[in-house]
Amino acid sequence: MRSEVSLPNFNAVAAMLTGAKVFELGGWTIHELDAVNSTNLVAGTLPVWHALRAETQTAGRGRFERPWISDRGGLWLSAVVPAPSVASAKEGLPLVAGLAVCTALTEFGIKALRLRWPNDVLVHDRKLAGVLVDQFVPDRFVIGIGLNVNNRPEVHDVKLRNHTARLAESLQSIPPLTKIIEVMLAWLHRLIVELNDHGFVSMQPRINMLWGKSRRVELALDSAAVCGVFSGVDEHGRLLLCDDAGAIVAYNAAQVRHLQEIE
Repeated sequence: MRSEVSLPNFNAVAAMLTGAKVFELGGWTIHELDAVNSTNLVAGTLPVWHALRAETQTAGRGRFERPWISDRGGLWLSAVVPAPSVASAKEGLPLVAGLAVCTALTEFGIKALRLRWPNDVLVHDRKLAGVLVDQFVPDRFVIGIGLNVNNRPEVHDVKLRNHTARLAESLQSIPPLTKIIEVMLAWLHRLIVELNDHGFVSMQPRINMLWGKSRRVELALDSAAVCGVFSGVDEHGRLLLCDDAGAIVAYNAAQVRHLQEIE
């Protein structure tokens, strides 16, 4: 899971962070900036249990370096957490973060939430949030969370029209961003501690309840595409695909470049 992206120049990041607003929130230290290239890259220089929020990202990114539109009005947050003591638990980190996001948003009254493996949070079939996990140094991970709140990513990329959701469409009154951050980070802290103490298997049933109905999917691999029925995740967070012959095959996130729901 180690990121192939290099950390930015430490001195440049340190200078940037001197201009950040810093405050304590529920056991976390929060750093706030107006604009950064990527919150994950900047947060990669911070200690554990620190988080960075920016109003915008100029070079937001998703899996496999795909661009992520991070316009004003959204929540762009990166949290630094300790690496799990059990190596096998690392594969499930994006799913643990997805569970934290879903649990937090449920507290605010968001309904019809579900996950799309390995790192998307949806309302029905529209993407509300995404997760990106990076590892720049051996003892910690950076968990990036992008949440559409009042922003309109489809204005910047017409291909996203009818594919995105935002909190403003689901809630009559949107809580302050600070409250959303507080609840989300509280759940993330709680689940990271659980992951470290009990392993991914302790959260596997809760995560498998968030996939929704049975769906036929197509997986784009490096050299081929395969189809089958998505059958949840195993004890390591790997996708389980039931092929047309009835065999169950496990795939990790590094193997699957894209998952498309086709039924």
